Amino acid sequence: MYHQDHLKNIPKMNDLAPEAMRAFWAFDRLAVAEGAIPVKYKELIAVAVAVTTQCPYCIEIHTANARKAGATDTELTEATIVAAALRAGGAITHATHALG
Repeated sequence: MYHQDHLKNIPKMNDLAPEAMRAFWAFDRLAVAEGAIPVKYKELIAVAVAVTTQCPYCIEIHTANARKAGATDTELTEATIVAAALRAGGAITHATHALG
């Protein structure tokens, strides 16, 4: 289901909905741009979110971007462990609903 070849359809999407896609790309660039939070940390956040949402495209793209920004394997691993802990914590707290 997930093949990198599918990303070749992005230019077609840009053509089919140019205004919306321009807005998306601008937002996407700004979201990870240098700011109060450095790019490396923003990309580590993106990796953690990508692992949580289980998007293989985002995992690959943001892992590469994090590495370019200087992230180490240890930082990437810790970021994904934080994501796993939060996801597990969500399951635990939601499980309380099963007990009435």
